[in-house]
Amino acid sequence: MSVINKTIKKQLFINGEWLNSKEYTPLFSPYSRELIAEIPFATVEEVDLAIEAAYQTRNTMSEMPSHQRAKILENLANLIEKLSDEAAKIIAEEAAKPINTAKVEVARTIQTYKFAAEEAKRLSGETIPMDAAPGGEGRLAYTVREPLGVIGAITPFNFPMNLVAHKVGPAIAAGNTIVLKPASQTPLSSYFLAELLQEAGLPSGAFNVVTGSGTVVGEKLIADDRVKKITFTGSPEVGIGIRNKAGLKHVTLELGSNAALIVDRNVDVEKIVPRCVTGAFGFQGQVCISLQRIYVHKDNYNSFVESFIKATENLIVGDPLDSQTDVSALISSKDVERSLNWIEDAKQHGAIVATGGTSEGNILNPTVLLGVDATSKVSCQEVFAPIVLINKVDSVEEGIDLVNDSRFGLQAGIYTENIHTAMHASKKLHVGGVLINDIPTFRVDHMPYGGVKESGVGREGIKYAIKEMTELKLVIFNNN
Repeated sequence: MSVINKTIKKQLFINGEWLNSKEYTPLFSPYSRELIAEIPFATVEEVDLAIEAAYQTRNTMSEMPSHQRAKILENLANLIEKLSDEAAKIIAEEAAKPINTAKVEVARTIQTYKFAAEEAKRLSGETIPMDAAPGGEGRLAYTVREPLGVIGAITPFNFPMNLVAHKVGPAIAAGNTIVLKPASQTPLSSYFLAELLQEAGLPSGAFNVVTGSGTVVGEKLIADDRVKKITFTGSPEVGIGIRNKAGLKHVTLELGSNAALIVDRNVDVEKIVPRCVTGAFGFQGQVCISLQRIYVHKDNYNSFVESFIKATENLIVGDPLDSQTDVSALISSKDVERSLNWIEDAKQHGAIVATGGTSEGNILNPTVLLGVDATSKVSCQEVFAPIVLINKVDSVEEGIDLVNDSRFGLQAGIYTENIHTAMHASKKLHVGGVLINDIPTFRVDHMPYGGVKESGVGREGIKYAIKEMTELKLVIFNNN
């Protein structure tokens, strides 16, 4: 039986207990619009309880041996693996993520917690040769990494299990406590996680889930001095606001993107198009590194476009719980309306709708736009929908300039058979990650992940996130 259906009225998870909230809000399926659950809408006082629980438990976690923290994370990974079908169904129901895509997310979530368990045992400092400087003779120095304390985690709807894991996993591995505010549309995954962390042996108070308004929960986490770090994944507008308000708090921000790909002249189009279509339309394009812009060399342009449109029109659109479905509903009707407006904006600027451009309920049919002006919203902003533009370029250099002409810089890709072109692109592309002969949508869970410009600050990827969730301390022994 699904966790969703055990009780339609959910509760806040604070200090190891399930607590009723003073207010509730309905949660509807993005696909069917049916009521899934009633979700607590936390008050400031309830958020305060969660922060205090995490604050009081911080010493318990910081003093816990690393092997014990690793064991809890290993237990968690094993529990998710046993319940992987149930976990995938939760994601499919609350996020309208196609079930096969949801299963991939669950598998990645398991890997993320396993990586966190491994890194918990590798957290170390270094010895410093003090005698390298005059006056440093006879001194022994080393560094250690200590947990920050309470971590405030604010997560998005698009990967409700794995992006939560990228915050919760390293926080536990480093010996921190967590107050989690999941996305309003996808809290069920986080309630599921809370149950499993209890069973895995995490101390009460070390992990707390408070759902509700960003202006209540998020603002309290940012303002409260007991919270030592905010780790946020979401829009640039909200992220910049967090940065401006956070003061001296540690902050990691994983923000937006309009990820781009360059296709060079001698590339085998038929070989790469299926991969590109997956990158553009996986989970309805609601992925930070979804392939949004494609710049194809003029010698390859016509064959690429023809093959891409054909593959796009073969995608199956429908119910996320149907294993045949490739593309399902967007997260809200407002996003459908916005996406249609952006398509119309592109058409007004001269773009051609090669396929798609229409909606059915909350489903936006996969859309391919050609000849899109660089000032159109679908080009210069983050579309977060199944929309991709394909433009012709005269050279790779022109493509690089177009990729860089963006307020974002998360990841970018280039397909080329020329090693010199690949090396040149890797140097010139102003992004956090360059993918050679792959789409920018590629990610595995132990690699450093983050961007430049308005794509954010800091890096995720377990080892890198742990460093940002710890404080470096220097210890010096004077043996003179």
